[in-house]
Amino acid sequence: MLQRRERGAPLRVRYASGVAAMAALLVAAMVLALMIGSVHLPVATVLEVVARRLGVGGLDVSVLDDRIVWELRLPRVLGAAATGAGLALCGAVLQSLTRNDLADPYLLGISGGAAVGAVSVIVLGVSVAGLVGSALVGAGAFAGALLALVLVLGLAAGRAGDLPPTRVVLAGVAVGQVCAAYTSFIVIMSGDHDAARRVLSWTLGSLAGVRWTGAITLVVLVLLTFVLVMAYTSALDAFAFGETAAGSLGVSVQATRWTLMIATALVTAGLVSFTGAIGFVGLVVPHLVRLACGPLHKRLLPLSALAGALLLVLADTLARSLVDGQEVPIGIVTAVVGAPVFAWLLRREGRTS
Repeated sequence: MLQRRERGAPLRVRYASGVAAMAALLVAAMVLALMIGSVHLPVATVLEVVARRLGVGGLDVSVLDDRIVWELRLPRVLGAAATGAGLALCGAVLQSLTRNDLADPYLLGISGGAAVGAVSVIVLGVSVAGLVGSALVGAGAFAGALLALVLVLGLAAGRAGDLPPTRVVLAGVAVGQVCAAYTSFIVIMSGDHDAARRVLSWTLGSLAGVRWTGAITLVVLVLLTFVLVMAYTSALDAFAFGETAAGSLGVSVQATRWTLMIATALVTAGLVSFTGAIGFVGLVVPHLVRLACGPLHKRLLPLSALAGALLLVLADTLARSLVDGQEVPIGIVTAVVGAPVFAWLLRREGRTS
C-alpha cells in the first residue's frame, strides 16, 4: 500500500506541474496576443491598461491604448481561449462516447446546420426583429445548428430510445452532406460575389466579431460545459471498455450518452454561432493530451481544455498578424497546423500497433 502511494504521489505531482505549466503558457500567449496586431504595444502598456480597468493601478494610459487592448483585443483573446477549450472538451467527450478516434465536435452535422442558418441570413436576407449584422448571422447559425441536431438525433435514435454511436456518426455525415449541398446551391444561384465571400469567410472561422458580450457568453458556456463533463469522468472512463462493461459498472449507458451528446452538440452550436467552423482543434488536441497524461478523463479533460485554449489563442494571433493589413481565416491556420500533427499521430499509432 505504501509503495503504491509513493508511486501515485509523484504522478499527481507531475500532472499538477503539467497543468500549472500549461496554464502559465496560456497566460503568456494571451499577453502576447494583446501586444501583437496592426498597432504593436509593449507588454508594460498592456499590463497598465488591464491594471487600470481592474482598478489596481495603470493610471497613465492613453485613450487609444485603452480602446485597443480592452475593447478590441481582450474580448477576442478571451473568446479564442474559451472556444479552443470548448472544442477540445467536446472532442474528448465525443471520442470516448463513440469510441471513434476521428470524432470531433462537428461530427453530428453541427457545422453544416450552422452554415445553413448563416447562409440563409447572409445570402437570402432572412431577418429577425431586433437583430442586425453579425448578431443576426450568429442567431441564424445557432438555429440551423439546433435543427441539424434534431435531425441527427431523430435519425439515429432507435425504437427503444437507444443512441448507437455508429448510427449517430452516419446520421451526422448524412445531415452534414445535405446541408453542404444546400449552402453550395444557394451561394451559386445567388450570383452575389460579396455574399459568397462573406459565406466563405464565415465557414473558415473568425474571431474578429467577438466583443465583450460574446466573450462573456463563450466563457460562461465553456465553464458550465467543463463542470458538466467533469461530473461524468468516471462514466467516460467506463465507456472505454465498451457499453456492456460500462453497464456492469453501474453506468446508465443510454442516459449518459443522450445527456453528453446533446450537451456537446448544444455547446458546439453556441461556439459555431459566434466564431464559425474552426476545424482540427477538437480532433487533434485530445489525442496529443492523451499521450502526455493518459486516458483517465479526470486528467484528460482539464488538460485538454487548457491545451485547446492555448492552441486557438496562438492560432488567432497568427491569423491576424501573418499578412499585413489582412486577416487570414483562423480555420486555415488550424488546418495547416492540425493536419500534419494528425498525420504524425496516425503514423505513430501505426508503428506502435
